[in-house]
Amino acid sequence: MGNPLERYNMRRIIIFALSALIGISIGIAALPAFWLVIGQHANFLNQTWSNGLIGAILFLFFAALLIQPLLRLLAKIDARMGKINLSKLIYNLLGAIIGLIVGVLISLPLMILSIPVLSQIAPFIVIILMMYLGYTLFDRRGRDVLTTLFRRNVSSESGLRKQRDAKLLDTSAIIDGRVFDILKTGFLDGQIIIPNFVLLELQTLADSGDDLKRAKGRRGLDYVNEIKKNKNVQISKKDYSDIHEVDTKLLRYASEIGAKLVTTDFNLNKVAEIQGVVVLNINDLANAVRAQLVSGETMRLEILRKGTERKQGIGYLPDGTMVVVEDTDHLIGKTVTVEVVKVLQTSAGRMIFAEFKN
Repeated sequence: MGNPLERYNMRRIIIFALSALIGISIGIAALPAFWLVIGQHANFLNQTWSNGLIGAILFLFFAALLIQPLLRLLAKIDARMGKINLSKLIYNLLGAIIGLIVGVLISLPLMILSIPVLSQIAPFIVIILMMYLGYTLFDRRGRDVLTTLFRRNVSSESGLRKQRDAKLLDTSAIIDGRVFDILKTGFLDGQIIIPNFVLLELQTLADSGDDLKRAKGRRGLDYVNEIKKNKNVQISKKDYSDIHEVDTKLLRYASEIGAKLVTTDFNLNKVAEIQGVVVLNINDLANAVRAQLVSGETMRLEILRKGTERKQGIGYLPDGTMVVVEDTDHLIGKTVTVEVVKVLQTSAGRMIFAEFKN
């Protein structure tokens, strides 16, 4: 099912199969009343098998006319399914099932009345409506509904809140080190979880033959030993034997417990957003608290090296922000006055473009 053509063909099969089933059901339920209304109830076509066949043919005809819009709709549903949070999906399905049960109970009196059309069509409409209402209610307030229904005590509620407020640290955030300074200031509250598989990745880096990787791994382990003194920090033994990639494990763990993911990894940040995991990117925080520069502002800057483009020079602000200055490649090692032209700010960092001012 990985081939786009296979998915396209499967969607066509699903559309026509559902159309046929719906047509058969409605044909069997509604056509006898239709024959009666037009005075043709004795018609040889007024048979269960023929009514179902007529209904199926009619719905297949309409499906053929609307096949392209329906295929686009299924493609959108398919794309959105990959972004759905698993815990939220469970709430939605539970809401739909409860709505189905309520809809059936409400429809029972209508079925018992045995009124033509009303007893056959109305229950179907009521059931669909209640399923939609149940799905919508649990999609928005599912956790609150379950809490109210089962009347959980105060201690269990506080435990849920603690889990929901948890922060999950990934390898990049630990090696970066700034998260530990943030913890000391008290700006990052709640439970801090460091999974054991992240520690294993740090250990692998610390044992690496590459000097840079080894230094990063050892620095990360030193940070962990220091942060363990904080009472809110927990080393979790949770692991997934069926998954090998640490990033995938982190995303699954965060989804299961409803934790926020703390990272500096730009790519992991994007994948987490797609999967519905809340991300706290330390680079975003750093960008937010930096002094803001605007176009037209001037400053003194030392040109340290050449840029990638012709005649560009590169300098850095005290906080490490890169500044690209036009026509300064011949001024390496000198401090010059520059004027800010444009500021680009993303989760990967901030970059400033400036012009040299004589």
